[in-house]
Amino acid sequence: MPTEPAPAPRRRDRRDRRGRGRRGPDVLPLAPGHRPPRPRDRRDVFDRILLDVVTAIDERWSDRLGLVEYAVEDTPQLPPDWDSGRVPLSSLVRGSGATPTRLVVFRRPLEHRAADRTDLEAIVFTVVVEQVAELLGLEPEQVDPRYRDED
Repeated sequence: MPTEPAPAPRRRDRRDRRGRGRRGPDVLPLAPGHRPPRPRDRRDVFDRILLDVVTAIDERWSDRLGLVEYAVEDTPQLPPDWDSGRVPLSSLVRGSGATPTRLVVFRRPLEHRAADRTDLEAIVFTVVVEQVAELLGLEPEQVDPRYRDED
């Protein structure tokens, strides 16, 4: 009589080591009125910081800015013959016709310069304000009065 092969061992999730299902804040439903869960990784944190900065500036200057796409890239793509010792923190490509203006912020170079989240917020704010000021042809202090040039 042929024997059936033994079933493959079941791989359990680390959070399910006693067979009771996933537990903890990752699976709990949110009650109405509660804040959404905190960002899970550095990319989410950075995206949230940038979104907060961009929203505040865009609300104030949307009539003069026109259509602007904001994007986050991990690192800039530098050509092999890049001579400058400086890594760009952002890139501004002006739009023309139906092409919108594109402001790209490079996450890793900014994170590298920040000691903590507060410092990262300040750096992101400074970079975005300076790029928007260049786009509008204004001084950064005019774009947002909280800007301080500390160079």
